[in-house]
Amino acid sequence: MNAAIKAKTDEDHGGVEDRWDFAEDGYGNFADYQLVERKLLVEAGFPRRALRMTVVIDELGEGHAVLMVRTSRGDFILDNKKDAILPWHQTGYTYIKREGDDGTTWASLGRQSSPVMTANR
Repeated sequence: MNAAIKAKTDEDHGGVEDRWDFAEDGYGNFADYQLVERKLLVEAGFPRRALRMTVVIDELGEGHAVLMVRTSRGDFILDNKKDAILPWHQTGYTYIKREGDDGTTWASLGRQSSPVMTANR
C-alpha cells in the first residue's frame, strides 16, 4: 500500500487542513493510507474491530495516524512511513488515542511511549 499511494498533504491535495478519505485518485496523507489499508484488510477477511485507527506523535514530534492491528499475539502497527509491520512498542512513537471498542469514540492511550529504536553501529 505504501507504494500504491503517493504522499500529498490535504492542503496540497484539496485545499483543506485535514480530511480523512480513501485516496481514490492515488494521492493521500498518512491517515488516508491507513483507511485504505483497513478497507482492503476487511475485504480480505480481517475482523473490522481488530483494525483500529490510532493517533501518535511521530519521531519529528508531529501528529501522525497509523493502523493498529489487534491480535492474540499483541498489537501491531501498519504505518506508511515504514515497510515493516512492527509491534507497537518498537515504533518509537508516543501513543495518544485509538478508535474505541464501539467504533464511534476514541480511547485514550495515555501518551504511552515505545522505546526509541536506534540502529546498532
